[in-house]
Amino acid sequence: MNQPELDGKGGQGPEDQPLDPATLKVQMKLKRLLAGSSLIMFAGFIAVFAAIFYKINSSDSGMDPDSIPASIVIGPNAVIEDIELAGGRLLVLVREGDAMALLHIDPVSGQQIGRSKFVAR
Repeated sequence: MNQPELDGKGGQGPEDQPLDPATLKVQMKLKRLLAGSSLIMFAGFIAVFAAIFYKINSSDSGMDPDSIPASIVIGPNAVIEDIELAGGRLLVLVREGDAMALLHIDPVSGQQIGRSKFVAR
């Protein structure tokens, strides 16, 4: 192993030599670039986490629990297969015998807005 005091250079290896002014200038520019890009990345992380926090806290459906209907009429022989809330409508997939239908229901009044039948071709 080389010891700096014994290698004849007086402890001045290639990595210990003073840098010339042009190299120092480039080094300072790179340090500023690194600091600027780090600040931008940090601001981006804050923005992403703020957006996630906002979405989590503003996911209220806006429906008053008192406005939910007590009953919804779907048909005498209908069996509910699936229910989804989309676009302010309650979408109910029902099976009536061998046929399937999609009922569009107003979630506030409980009245049927529309009906879509599935037809095989």
